[in-house]
Amino acid sequence: MEEDKIEEDKKHPERQTPDAENPYRLLNLKLTHVEKWAAGVPAVMASLSDLVEEKTLLRGARALFSMNQFGGFDCSSCAWPDPDDDRSPIGEYCENGAKALAEEATTKRVTPEFFRKNSVYELSKLDDYQIGKMGRLTDPVYLPEDGTHYQPISWDDAFRKIAAHLNALASPDEAAFYTSGRTSNEASFVYQLFAKEYGTNNMPDCSNMCHETSGSALRPTIGIGKGTVTLEDFYESEVVVIIGQNPGTNAPRMMSALEKTKKNGGKIIAINPLPEAGLMGFRNPQEIKGVIGSGVKLADLYLPVKINGDMALLKAIEWLLLDFERKSPGEVLDKKFIEEKTVGYEAFSRQFENYRLDELAAECGVSADLLYEAAQMMAFKSRIIVCWGMGLTQQPNGVDMIREILNILLLKGSIGKKGAGVCPVRGHSNVQGNRTMMIDEKPTDEQLDRLQRFFGFNPPRKHGYDVVRAIKAIHEEKIKLLFCMGGNFLSATPDTTYTAHALRKLRLLVCVSTKLNRGHLVHGKEAIILPTLSRSDLDIVNGELQIVSTENSMGVVQSSKGVLKPVSNNLLNETQIVCRLAMATLGSRAVVNWQRYHDSYDAVRDDIEKCIPGFDNYNTRVRHKGGFYLPNAARDEQLFASQYNYRAPFTLTEIPDNRLADDEYMMATTRTHDQFNTTIYGLDDRYRGIKNERRVIFMNEKDIQKAGFRNGDKVDLFNYDDGIERIAPLFIIVAYQIPEQNTVTYFPETNVLVSVNNVVKESNMPASKYVKIRIRKHDPEIYKRIERIEAQPR
Repeated sequence: MEEDKIEEDKKHPERQTPDAENPYRLLNLKLTHVEKWAAGVPAVMASLSDLVEEKTLLRGARALFSMNQFGGFDCSSCAWPDPDDDRSPIGEYCENGAKALAEEATTKRVTPEFFRKNSVYELSKLDDYQIGKMGRLTDPVYLPEDGTHYQPISWDDAFRKIAAHLNALASPDEAAFYTSGRTSNEASFVYQLFAKEYGTNNMPDCSNMCHETSGSALRPTIGIGKGTVTLEDFYESEVVVIIGQNPGTNAPRMMSALEKTKKNGGKIIAINPLPEAGLMGFRNPQEIKGVIGSGVKLADLYLPVKINGDMALLKAIEWLLLDFERKSPGEVLDKKFIEEKTVGYEAFSRQFENYRLDELAAECGVSADLLYEAAQMMAFKSRIIVCWGMGLTQQPNGVDMIREILNILLLKGSIGKKGAGVCPVRGHSNVQGNRTMMIDEKPTDEQLDRLQRFFGFNPPRKHGYDVVRAIKAIHEEKIKLLFCMGGNFLSATPDTTYTAHALRKLRLLVCVSTKLNRGHLVHGKEAIILPTLSRSDLDIVNGELQIVSTENSMGVVQSSKGVLKPVSNNLLNETQIVCRLAMATLGSRAVVNWQRYHDSYDAVRDDIEKCIPGFDNYNTRVRHKGGFYLPNAARDEQLFASQYNYRAPFTLTEIPDNRLADDEYMMATTRTHDQFNTTIYGLDDRYRGIKNERRVIFMNEKDIQKAGFRNGDKVDLFNYDDGIERIAPLFIIVAYQIPEQNTVTYFPETNVLVSVNNVVKESNMPASKYVKIRIRKHDPEIYKRIERIEAQPR
C-alpha cells in the first residue's frame, strides 16, 4: 500500500527523491551487452518480475490467461492484431503486455488519504517512474484554486463543477477534449458525440502525436488512412520491409508473425539507424528452440540509414528497380497494375534522370552495395509488405516518405493482393478505433451529415484544434478548459516547458485516469482527477457484466471483457463518465438520450451501427469469435482514391537538406524496452545494454572522440529552434552503433528539446525524430539557467 507519506527507500538509495533545488539526478548506470535477439526466457522472467513488484502475482497471472483470448479482454498496450483463429493456450501476450497488465492489476492504491498526506509539490519532485509506481486511483479528487493537496469529491459534485465551468465559457470552442488510444469504441463514440452536441470539434488526440502522418499520407492516395494487410498476409509475404519501427519493444507479438514469414520462405529487410534486437532475431518462449536454442534470425538484410536519410534510401531503391526493369523488361515492374490502377507514372519515372546512385547512397548513409542487395531482394517479387512506425511518422517529411513507400508498392503492384500492402504499426491499443469512432478535430461533412440526420442536432462544422494547435491555443488562453480522456498529456507532448506554462493558464484541467501521472501535477487553476476502470477490470452495469470493443491495426473489431475485481467500488467506466457529464452539462437542452447510453453499451453500439459505415449488425458480429473486419476497399477491391477515379497516384517528392554544422547533431527520441509510451515500467533498456538509467544519449564513437568527450561523460543537451534556448541537463554519453552525427535519447526526458513548431508537414505532428541539438560537458550551474528559462513566459 502507498498511503504513507513518501519516504526514501532504504533498499534503493538511488531512487531517493531528488533535491528540490536540483530535480534531475542520475542513478547508478551499468552497461551490459547489447542483445542480438529479443524475447526468450528473459522476457518471461521480466513479466513475472513486474507482477511480483506490483504485488499481484496470482491475481495478475490468472488474468494473463484471458488477455487477447476469445471471450477475454484486449491488451491495453499495443494495437498488434490477434490471430483470427489459432490462438495459443499458453498465452497471447508479450512482455510489455504483461507489464501493462501488472500496472492495471496492482494491489497498490492511491486513495484520498494518500493525497491528504502528500502535496502536489512533493509529488511533482518525483520522476515519472516513481509517480507511476504509486498504484491505482480509487476515488475522484479535486484541487481547488491555490490549493496544495488534492481532496476527495463526490462524483455528483465533480460533474456539477465541470459542467459549471463548461457552461460558463464564452464559447464551446474555449474547451478541448483530448483522447488517449486506450479508450474503447463505445466510450470514444459517446465522447465525440458529447463534444459535438456541446458545440466544438476541439478533439486533439494521441493520433496527432503518432500516426496522423500515416493517415495524411494514405487517405489522398489509396482512399483510406489505414493499413491494407491482415495478419495472414505476413505468412504469405515474399518480402517484408520494416522501416523506422522496432518490433521487439514497440510490438513484440509482431515477431511471431515475422517468424512465420521466415518459416514460409519470406525475406525481411530492416531499415533503422539502430540495429535493434527485435529486428535481428527472435527467441519464441513458447517453443523449445526459443528457450534452449538460438531462435530464428529475422532480418536478412540490415540497412543502417541516417536519421531522415530514408527518403534518399527509398529513391535509391526505386532508381535500381527502374534500372533492373530496363535490363529485364516486363520482369520487375507490374506494368498492367501501373496502367490500370495508377496515375502519374510517366512523371514519376522521369525524375530519376536527375538522380545518381552514389549521391543517393551518400545522402542516406547506406552503401550502394547494400542498396543494390535490397533492391535485388524485391525486384522479382510481388508479395511485398512495408511496415513503419514513428521512426517515419515523426519526421518533418514523414507524409512524403510514406507516399514514397507507396510509390515502390505501386511499381510492384504490391497492394490489394495476398501477402502485400502497407502496414503502419499503430501504438496504443485502440488508437485506430478512436479515429473510426470520429475522434477527430477535422470530421468530414459526410460524417457530420450522418450524425445530424440520425440525432437531429446540427453538429459544429468548423475544424477544431489538434494537439500542437491546442497547446498554442491554451498558451494564448483561447482554450480555458482541457478534459483528458486518459493519457499523460504533459509527458506525451513536445516542448515541455512551453506546454507546462500553457497548462498552468487553464481555468480547469480534468483527467480521467487509472493511475497517477505527471499530467495531474502540472495543472490549471483548478484540477479534477476522475478514476476509471481499466480494460482488464470487470465492468458491471445494472447488474450485468459488460463488453466493450476495440479496433486493432488491421481493422478487426472485437469484444473485450474484463476479469479482475476493481481495486475500488468508487470507479466508473469511461462511457458512464461521459454520459453523466453530458447530462450535467446539457441538461434539458440535450437532444441525445444520454441516460440510455449510460445504462447500456448495447444501445451505444446500436447507434454506432446507424452512424458509421461498416458496423452493420454490430452487437451480433462483435460477439462472434474473433470479431469482424471493417471494409477496406484498397485491400479487398484495389479501389483507391476517388478523386483519381479510384486509382492511386504516384507522388513526386523531394530529398530534404539534412546538413548539420560541425558541432550539431541530429537527435531522435525513442522509448526504452521498459516503457510503453509515457508509462515507465522500469529503469532498464535490456536490449540496448542499459541498466538502471534513463538519462543517456547514444552517440557514434567517432563523434565522441571528435568532440573531445569520452564514453560515460556527463553532458547537457541544447536545442535552439525558433531562437529559443531549450536545455535537457545531465545525460551520460553511451557509445553505440549509430550513424555519425546522429544521436538517440529517451522520451519524455528530452521532449523539452522538441520545439512546438518542429512539426511534420501536412499532419502537424511533433517531429520528435528530427531534433537538431548541441552537446556540451555538464555544467553544475546549468540548473540556475534552467530556472531562469522556466520563469520566463514565451
